[in-house]
Amino acid sequence: MILSTAAMKAIEEKAFAAGVLPEVLMEEAGALIAQAVRQFFQTPGVCLAVFGKGNNGGDALVAARHLAASGWDVRLVPAFNEKEWTPLVADKFSEAVGCRRDHAGALLRTTGRPLIVLDGLLGIGAKGELREPVAALTRAVNHLRQTADARVFAIDLPTGLDGDTGTPDPGCIVADTTLTIGFPKQGLIADAATAYVGRLCVLPLRELNSRLGGVSSVAALATSTELAPLLMRRGFDTHKGEYGKIGIVAGSTAYMGAAVLCATGALRAGAGLVTLYVPPELINAIAPKLPPEVMLAPQQAILSALQKNHDVAVVGPGVGNGRSGELYNLVEKCPLPMVVDADAINAIATKPTILNTCAGERILTPHPGEMARLDPDSAKRSRRDTVKAFTQRHPCTLLLKGARTIVGQTGMPFSMNTTGTPGMATGGNGDVLSGVIAALLGQRVRPYDAARLGAWLCGRASELAISLGGETEETLTPSRSIDFLGAAFRELRGRCF
Repeated sequence: MILSTAAMKAIEEKAFAAGVLPEVLMEEAGALIAQAVRQFFQTPGVCLAVFGKGNNGGDALVAARHLAASGWDVRLVPAFNEKEWTPLVADKFSEAVGCRRDHAGALLRTTGRPLIVLDGLLGIGAKGELREPVAALTRAVNHLRQTADARVFAIDLPTGLDGDTGTPDPGCIVADTTLTIGFPKQGLIADAATAYVGRLCVLPLRELNSRLGGVSSVAALATSTELAPLLMRRGFDTHKGEYGKIGIVAGSTAYMGAAVLCATGALRAGAGLVTLYVPPELINAIAPKLPPEVMLAPQQAILSALQKNHDVAVVGPGVGNGRSGELYNLVEKCPLPMVVDADAINAIATKPTILNTCAGERILTPHPGEMARLDPDSAKRSRRDTVKAFTQRHPCTLLLKGARTIVGQTGMPFSMNTTGTPGMATGGNGDVLSGVIAALLGQRVRPYDAARLGAWLCGRASELAISLGGETEETLTPSRSIDFLGAAFRELRGRCF
């Protein structure tokens, strides 16, 4: 559920009218903020809590207290003189045991430990241009992020971002993660906001969630709370035939890696049986690169082979541009649910109306360049409008890749993915994603949900490769992310943020 700031304020007022104290919400929010920080940083480091004079600042102070109690070195930096603080902020400052007052410049020399900044300067009530003294602190926070590798956690929304339009002030804080409280706000999912919002976590508050009745939204965030129920537990008497026989048509001399990544992604996401179909001349070259559990077959009479032997198909990763006719034929005539990716998308780009008469369900997974070939007008629209226009014309599931991957299907709400890292901006991640989605289809997850689940799992696995696996945004590879798919599944079921 994605709300306007007015709708969010109305829900808060309902809670207050029913006798819920602002301090109760603040304590719950602050505890969740600290929990979310610990999700991304297993080892305590240094925390700079920059706070304003209102409730947003109080949330930051409660979080600071919890982080200090778990071993963090916490410094508190107020934006305003104490005389301007609300009584609740003053109380939470006095309760911040284990924290000490400091200033932003003092942390420029901090080395050897993780450094984070909590942005608790302004909340959804702030409008207009940033003014001093807040503007000075937003500049200081952005400077720390650039020069000291500080990881910035914005509370509710980055200071300087309009909560309804997503328009950033020139001095807007650039967050690595935004911890939005209660419900996500409309401005956080605007295309213009993505670079300022970063990773998006929703921190639900019990007293607010229970008062949502009557509010509707055409878009939703894909969170673990929403997605986890889609994964069914396996029966003890189960067997491999119940979890999908996946047939993957992928690879060429120049792009063997795409085929390997796709097959491995399907295998590690729970597929019962995975068969990779490659050109006959590649059999000997690609075999040593595959996990031993993946079966290998030549691409001969491929339509018949898919129909007879498989439950789900993936077509396109790394096939190359010279086989458009064959790929077009497979997309059109194969009766299986199919993930259409890469060169298969390019093959149908000149005539996407084929999707209106395909023999089976289709999930398309274009990146922005492929989307522009499918729909040349997409460059003129927002990402959400692009998905809406395409799925209104064609009865398919569309997953538009990007920093905030969007999944759309006619009759279903737009789903915005929340997980991921800039380290995923490298070749091969889309191949893994196609394999993961196919594996979920094979486990009887419907296409719309398989696309949402696949995006969340791949994004979270990449985050874990950095937070647990020692990778960085520069060193992360899709092969390394695959190693953390198991941990991503566990965290999904554990309802991580």
